[in-house]
Amino acid sequence: MTAASAPGLRKAQETTVPVTPPQTASVEVSPEKSLWHHPNFLKLWLSETISQFGSQFTGLALPFTAIIFLNAGAAELGFLAFIGSLPWLVFGLIVGVWVDRHRKQRIMVSSNILRGSLLATIPLMALTGQLTRVGLPFLYGLSFLIGVLQVFFDVSYQSYLPSLVNRKQLVQGNSMLEASRSTSQAVGPTVAGAIIPIITAPLAIIFDALSFFGSALSLGWIRKEETFADRETRRSVISDIREGLTVVLRDKRLRSIAGCTGTSNFFSSAYGAILLLYFARPSPDGLGLGNDLAPVIAGLIFSVGSIGGIVGVFLAGRAAKSLGVGTAILASIALSGLGGLPFYFAGPLTSGVPLMMLGMFLIILGSVVYNINQVSLRQAIVPIRLQGRMNASMRFLVWGTIPVGGLVGGLMGEFLGLRTTIGITAVAGTLAFLWVLLSPVRSLKRIPEPLA
Repeated sequence: MTAASAPGLRKAQETTVPVTPPQTASVEVSPEKSLWHHPNFLKLWLSETISQFGSQFTGLALPFTAIIFLNAGAAELGFLAFIGSLPWLVFGLIVGVWVDRHRKQRIMVSSNILRGSLLATIPLMALTGQLTRVGLPFLYGLSFLIGVLQVFFDVSYQSYLPSLVNRKQLVQGNSMLEASRSTSQAVGPTVAGAIIPIITAPLAIIFDALSFFGSALSLGWIRKEETFADRETRRSVISDIREGLTVVLRDKRLRSIAGCTGTSNFFSSAYGAILLLYFARPSPDGLGLGNDLAPVIAGLIFSVGSIGGIVGVFLAGRAAKSLGVGTAILASIALSGLGGLPFYFAGPLTSGVPLMMLGMFLIILGSVVYNINQVSLRQAIVPIRLQGRMNASMRFLVWGTIPVGGLVGGLMGEFLGLRTTIGITAVAGTLAFLWVLLSPVRSLKRIPEPLA
């Protein structure tokens, strides 16, 4: 899985209270220095580390809340995945224009505060005995609202890094951010999987809510002036949206990256939407782990598999240097696609769990190497003034397939069965690499200069 995280709900990754500290002069760091000496970047990195660890709790706890407490089946889980990522299709493009016209730091801080507040309502409803009364519609509505806020945060986040660090530091910056994400994914699911059976899935979500507040605090400490278009020089919203889409669709390199990532996300979200139900449901359509054991085993699989992310962080830059950026992108997405196949062939615990750990290892290893290099490529070749619109257009194209994939996967699981659906979508996902193979990205040896 490339843009999405491990199966299950991705971190549904805001009042605009003036929580951002007064802006002061930026801290300049020479491109030769490591980002470990860059105070502003370290605050961004700390914020992401806190948030990513918390996301592991919701990634497991929200689907299991639907499965265990609200008796959700494949179709309901598919709709939950659909509604949580639908905002990318509805709001993605216009948010890109908004981000380019406003302070990204303030948007990110506000987004995190509101997402933490929304998530905190789930354990609150569980403690007051209201969760089963409001049922799945409550989770659907909450997931949609959190998804809207995620759109604002993610577009701002990816557009913020190029203005925070030197262009030559983008690969290192993305590698460090991926390292914290991968480490959190290696440790977090095991902790979450162990805690969920003890305190129940809805209450475990409080850890994610608290992580959002901690992340907002760290982001608020950043001191960096931001530049954006003056009101007098702004064009119409439609013109700005068109410009962002044009940047992506007219460049063969960006277009192929969008096609590759979007295809991978469609099929990975299709089987990801039903994977936790597949763990819990009895054989032969599921693995028969049951509601008590499924969170524990799922946490172990995701944690062991996420070691691949840590390995990927160390390999990403080295692969780009030794193989070339294009070959590294091509090989990594092909490897990630192959990782979905073991879930179909998984059998009893003794053989099935190690096989799925291997599959998750390959998925995350390939995804991390792929994301570090393709995101760095995108950030480097597009001017800073267009970063928000480019990232929003890219996310609209590649994340827009996620809600559709989740809905399709849920419906397929309902009518064809879970195992059959996982097999079909996993095999189809292995073909995503063809977009890169048949594009100019394949022959890139290093990151080129920015577009005019």
